[in-house]
Amino acid sequence: MDSFDLVEERTGRNARGKMGLIWNILTVLMLIATLVAVAFFALIYTNPYSALNPFPPPQVPGVLELPTLTPTSRAVLPPTWTPTETQPPTATPTLRPTSTLPPTPTLPAPAEPTQEAATPMPGGMPFVPQDGHPLAIADIYHPDQGCSWVGVGGQVYDMKGGALSSQQVQLGGVLNGTPIPPGSRPTLTGLIPNVPGYYEFFLADAPFASEQQLWVQLVDQYGQPISERVYFDTYDSCDKNLIIINFRQVR
Repeated sequence: MDSFDLVEERTGRNARGKMGLIWNILTVLMLIATLVAVAFFALIYTNPYSALNPFPPPQVPGVLELPTLTPTSRAVLPPTWTPTETQPPTATPTLRPTSTLPPTPTLPAPAEPTQEAATPMPGGMPFVPQDGHPLAIADIYHPDQGCSWVGVGGQVYDMKGGALSSQQVQLGGVLNGTPIPPGSRPTLTGLIPNVPGYYEFFLADAPFASEQQLWVQLVDQYGQPISERVYFDTYDSCDKNLIIINFRQVR
């Protein structure tokens, strides 16, 4: 019995010794863990933005520095400042070469209006055709074109027999089968310097015959007629390639 008790006592002591060693190791480990935890929390406390902190606080924006405003001096005008206007350069027109017109022809009588009694026509228009017109003659204003020019023209006179310039004249009717809308072929008197009060319309480049298909008429600046339409014939002849229709004012 004594031997058994001794062995049991030794076994108990060894067991208690081992348990004491384990507890000592655990105590040391806990102490080390406590120190590590304290150091960890101390590091996070002193530096919350450390990479070891799993929940770092939000970044605080830096202080915004505004630029310093530097005043600039304004431009000082001279004591007296008068704006001056610069005139653009004046363009000098280049004159075109002028052609020499043939001498003033003498139209067959009556070339000048006769001082007749002012007898208005039934329509009461202020202008009427001169007696003897329309008149068919050979072209005397374009001698260089010969028979390749066909037209109608004439002069317009006031009540005192003076030639009128800038008087509007219109051509209408049917030209070689093509209608001419009224107002589409206007012209003015006085466009040929050597023939006062003269107007002219080019019709064709070769003589042709027609009967009362074309007309001329004087109109005012508003397009209102101041003469009746004067119808005329054309001829298939180089001796009658210019139709003359003069107008005179009667009131």
